[in-house]
Amino acid sequence: MPITDWPDDERPREKLLLRGPGVLSDAELLAIFLRTGVKGKTAVDLARELLVRFGSLRALLESDFESFSRSPGLGSAKYAQLQAVLEMARRHLKEGLKRESALTSPDLTRRYLSSQLRGYPHEVFACLFLDNQHRAIGFEELFRGTIDGASVYPREVVKQALAFNAAAVIFAHNHPSGVAEPSDADKFITVKLKQALSLVDIRVLDHFIVGEGDPYSFAEHGLI
Repeated sequence: MPITDWPDDERPREKLLLRGPGVLSDAELLAIFLRTGVKGKTAVDLARELLVRFGSLRALLESDFESFSRSPGLGSAKYAQLQAVLEMARRHLKEGLKRESALTSPDLTRRYLSSQLRGYPHEVFACLFLDNQHRAIGFEELFRGTIDGASVYPREVVKQALAFNAAAVIFAHNHPSGVAEPSDADKFITVKLKQALSLVDIRVLDHFIVGEGDPYSFAEHGLI
């Protein structure tokens, strides 16, 4: 039965408008994005099939172009549309950080850093630069490495912080393994960076590790 023949309160689009996006399942949200199904399958049927194939909504959203386009009902146009949606979400979070203090909006900070770093197959070390009210003024991916780690150079971090005229910074890097626990090397480089930045009166507020689940906070664990 086509979706147009479903009761109004069961159609994903109408359901969203009536009750809000939070009540929709992953399949229903994905169906709205897909807009149409394929022969013999509604958009909801196709969405359910895709979620099974990829394993989760997150895995689908983070899939590369080749994997994404290989699935029926998807292609370059849908991939471009998806990337645009994801980028809009990242920019929305960034705009929020420009208005809010990173210290008073820790959940917003976590979501933004996760949206930037989660999904990379290699390690990336980044820095969120903040003004004297701890609002975001810039974000830079400074170093990239293999799955085993990234080489981080304090001199380059200080140089970028001064270029942004930052008063404080928050570091973040991802663990492609998904395990968001700091290694001895993570702890060591954090201390080195904090010492280097203190020489130019720039505070290190936190260092987040992005993996599966919530990012690990050095500050919350007494490591900053």
